[in-house]
Amino acid sequence: MEVAFRTKKLEKCYRAVQRDYRSYSDLAIPPGEYLAEVLKAKGMTQAELARRIGRPVQAVNEIIRGEKAITAETALQLERALAVPAHIWTGLESRYQLIKARIEEKKQLKQESTVASRIPYKQLAELKCVDQTRDPEHKVRELHRFYGVSSLANVPETRTYQASFRCGRGREASGYALAAWIRCAELRAAEIRTNTFDKKKLRSALSEIRSLSLTPPEVFEPRIAEILAKCGVAFVLLPHFPKTYANGATFWVKTDKAVLLMSIRGKWEDIFWFSLFHEIGHLVLHGKKTFIDDDGAVPELADKEKEADEFATNALIPPGSFAEFIRRKDFTEASIKTFAREIGIPAGVVIGRLQHEELLGCDSDLNRLHRKYIM
Repeated sequence: MEVAFRTKKLEKCYRAVQRDYRSYSDLAIPPGEYLAEVLKAKGMTQAELARRIGRPVQAVNEIIRGEKAITAETALQLERALAVPAHIWTGLESRYQLIKARIEEKKQLKQESTVASRIPYKQLAELKCVDQTRDPEHKVRELHRFYGVSSLANVPETRTYQASFRCGRGREASGYALAAWIRCAELRAAEIRTNTFDKKKLRSALSEIRSLSLTPPEVFEPRIAEILAKCGVAFVLLPHFPKTYANGATFWVKTDKAVLLMSIRGKWEDIFWFSLFHEIGHLVLHGKKTFIDDDGAVPELADKEKEADEFATNALIPPGSFAEFIRRKDFTEASIKTFAREIGIPAGVVIGRLQHEELLGCDSDLNRLHRKYIM
């Protein structure tokens, strides 16, 4: 039946449903408006329609006002009473509800743009994790896809990222930025093939990993990745994200696959190698938990952070050898180089340890022995 539509908008909505129209529109017209047009064309009152379909007049009136949805059952009743196919009624209703939801979504996207501003979008785009865009709505949609959530408000409640928000609590670090860093590593790790995690194999590989500290980044980076993959660990190296202040992290993507994430923040060799062994320490000592090591330990994890620190310290420089070295109290350049050569690590790592122990000043001219990595 052809109906003389009261408005062009209503006709456009009707034609869209007839074509099984799927593209988004902001034209939210309740199907009750079309029902009113049909009744007018037939010269039928709401009361008469109510009697024909066996429904209260109030129910028909609520449908026309857009207060009551047209169900599949009602659509079939209208098809029989008005000779308008049921799929037209359900299509109009479905489209109306979807457009209303889209309008609400646009409001949500606008509200979430404030949260999005706390996320290092530029860095994610440079790593091709999200689209390059300046449009706030597009950014939020991309971040939904990136995190795998329907709202950015759900990110702190997602188990994978909860540790990020513990670390960001009460300090300058941003939980959202840390979660972005972790998520980016998670995506990278998915592309890395590893064996089943083997703690004993990882412990056995420590000596070989340590020996790589004498090689340049172009040598040690792929080799570390290869060694760790054989031990069931995906090694991911990412740039430092603003407001993360993290040197490294460990987490699990499967029960038999760990991720060791490193930032090249600082780029100094002693920081890099200490952080690497600190993260390995978590994997060896602390089971399948998430650890993010930033500038301040989460209080409830302080003991585990201390254990990982001791693990890294002793793995890099044997305690007995270091005790004998400092007993001599000779911290000249020649002495440090000789000691570093004897234990097989860079002089810069030894200098970093001496400065940490406050046996050597941070402004010492021996800082020139520190290597700064370009990675």
